[in-house]
Amino acid sequence: MKCSYHADYAIPLAPEHPFPISKYPLLRDLLIGEGTVAAADLREPALAAPEALALVHTRDYLRKIAAGDLSPAELRRLGLPWSPALWRRSRLAAGGTIQAARAALADGLGANLAGGTHHAFADRGEGFCLVNDVAVAIRLLREEGAIRRAVVVDLDVHQGNGTAQIFESDLSVFTFSVHGEKNYPTQKMRSRLDVALADGTGDEDYLAELDRHLPVVLDAAGADLAFYVAGVDVADGDRYGRLRLSDRGIRARDQRVIDAARERGLPLAIVLAGGYAPTRARTAELHAHVFRAAAAPAARGDGRQRLTPPSAP
Repeated sequence: MKCSYHADYAIPLAPEHPFPISKYPLLRDLLIGEGTVAAADLREPALAAPEALALVHTRDYLRKIAAGDLSPAELRRLGLPWSPALWRRSRLAAGGTIQAARAALADGLGANLAGGTHHAFADRGEGFCLVNDVAVAIRLLREEGAIRRAVVVDLDVHQGNGTAQIFESDLSVFTFSVHGEKNYPTQKMRSRLDVALADGTGDEDYLAELDRHLPVVLDAAGADLAFYVAGVDVADGDRYGRLRLSDRGIRARDQRVIDAARERGLPLAIVLAGGYAPTRARTAELHAHVFRAAAAPAARGDGRQRLTPPSAP
């Protein structure tokens, strides 16, 4: 599986900042060290071109983020301090998702060791998300004629409000979000299908909802390409999550999405999205589950029985 990664996915942030920016190199080292991803399969992305970003974001917003001209209120909403490194990093991450999508179209599966910045709207950033990488990749590939239709399976604990709003009136993109009902953002946008879960939802109920809706979504979407926004802030103990999925539950979730795409011959691009475990190393470990699932041989059957036995590590 070809994976996008750049050393500049990690930029300097204050040690007390809640965004775990060091998770990116930690994840890279973990995947290479355990052999889940070969070093030769890591590819550096190019910066997303201004023309590609402008397919999603307004010219005024792009001008402001390029020049560092965001107001104090806009910076508070973003939750990150502006810097030239942040702007470069955001363009690299968007480039990585474009690259991962191209790999998926070529090989069936591709991944970005970043991305999933689904709170970015056309005209503003929110929730640690400056530009919407998945939306940019979809619009660019459609502009090039590489795809006609796409589906976004967003399983981050927070609704992908920016993605939902960008594609709300675009019937060629099916946005599907499973998220915490009472979690951020307070004001939800309208995805094509939203599944809102109560605080404290655990493995069994979460996977039952996914089994109920995922096959219907993928069949209804009629997509040429799927994006999996594989946030791990659904994990029990996440700083911002409020759900209670175990590692076994997250592995089962990831396997279901990958198997469902494989069964349909649907190219799948994986992006990380959020995760705020007690330590950065723990966050990287949780993100590694989806890459392990992707690296595993194709499963047999309908993919529903995926919980690892309790004795497994």
